[in-house]
Formats: sequence, C-alpha cells, structure tokens
Amino acid sequence: MPFGISKAGAKSLIKNLKIGVAVMLACSSVAACTTPDPTIYSGLASASQLQPNTEDKTGRVPYRYRTKVNWSQYNRIIVDPVTLYSGPDSQFGKLAEKDRIFLADYMQAQFTEKLKTRFAIVSTPAPATLRLHLTLTGAKATTAVLGTVTRIDVAGGLYNTVQAARGREGSMTGSVNYAVEVYDAASNRLLSSYVTKQYPNAMNIGASFTAMDASMVGVRKGADALLAELK
Repeated sequence: MPFGISKAGAKSLIKNLKIGVAVMLACSSVAACTTPDPTIYSGLASASQLQPNTEDKTGRVPYRYRTKVNWSQYNRIIVDPVTLYSGPDSQFGKLAEKDRIFLADYMQAQFTEKLKTRFAIVSTPAPATLRLHLTLTGAKATTAVLGTVTRIDVAGGLYNTVQAARGREGSMTGSVNYAVEVYDAASNRLLSSYVTKQYPNAMNIGASFTAMDASMVGVRKGADALLAELK
C-alpha cells in the first residue's frame, strides 16, 4: 500500500471517511446534529418575565430577565432542590427517567459545591440571602460511538473544529437545558432568571465516551457561569 498504510489501516481510514462524510451531510441540517435550544418554558414561575437576550451571541442563553443588583451585598444562599420539569414543552426527548434524575441530582451537587466558594449555604430566609431555584428542562445523551468518531475522523473533525472556534455545539454530542431563577430570599423578589443550554467544547473528545459525559460537563460549565455572574 502507498505511504506505508497497511490494507487493514486503509480499510479503517475509508470506513471513517465514509462515516465522516455521512455526518457532514447530516449536519447540513443543523437540527440533525445538535439539540433543541431552550424556550420560554410555560411552566416556569418567571416565564412571563423572560425576554429575548440580545446580548448573547452564542445561543447558550437565548432568554433572560434581570434587574440591577449589587451581588456583593449578599453573602448567603439557599439552594432549592432541583426541579425536574414535566411540562409539555420539556426537551428530554427519549432520555430515560433514571438519567433525568441522575442529572438533577448531579446539578444539585455541582451548583452547591461551586456556590459555597462564594456564599454560606443556608436553609432559612434572612437579609443578605439569595435563593436559587434550578429547573432541569431538557437533556440529550451523546450518541454512542459516533460522538467520539466524529471528533477524530477527517470530515467530522473538520465540522467540529469549526463549531469549536464558534463556541457552538458539536455533532452527535449531549447537552443539558435548564432554567435559573435567583430571588432575594427575605422578600422573595425575583432578581435574575434565564434559560440556558450548556455543552462541552465541540472538540472535547473526553466528553464523548459515555452517554452522560457531555451533559455532566454542561452542568459544571453552567455552575461556573452562574458563580462568575454572582461575584
């Protein structure tokens, strides 16, 4: 074989190229390779206050509401149990109930862990205290095998490289959709809310090995983003 490629190696390369071309053709329709964007979920307490987020260029936070808040005046936070959204406009697709529960529990743990680096975690409303309510509204598992292959084959790698540079979602990968609502705990006044979709960098191969890896990365990225906003 030319270039020192064995016959078996050539067959493997051709197979991967065929998969890559198929992925590229499928991805010509964005919906075929990506997951649904968040909507103004009708069952959210803050649904009527959410507005299109013109400041967001990535599509990660398409709708939000916020007031002018000096976050430094708050040093405690109540983290409500994560709600699993069950409205007709949820975006879980075929994700199993056990996986939804797993992600909700994981979100509870990760957000609490991140926020305790900035706030004292408490359970009673009081002055200088925030209350965080998270609602898991949708998620998708990474497509087995293809999620990894499309990051290392030629055509799929090209597509995902472009997506990574744009900060956009990769092909055949998982993601997580959820809503964030932040209240002044003492007055129960809504201070900030948004819906968001979080996912790994499009070339993050490590987040494509198991079905839930990408969604878990999305949860961690979302926790980091909220912490940065509240500082």
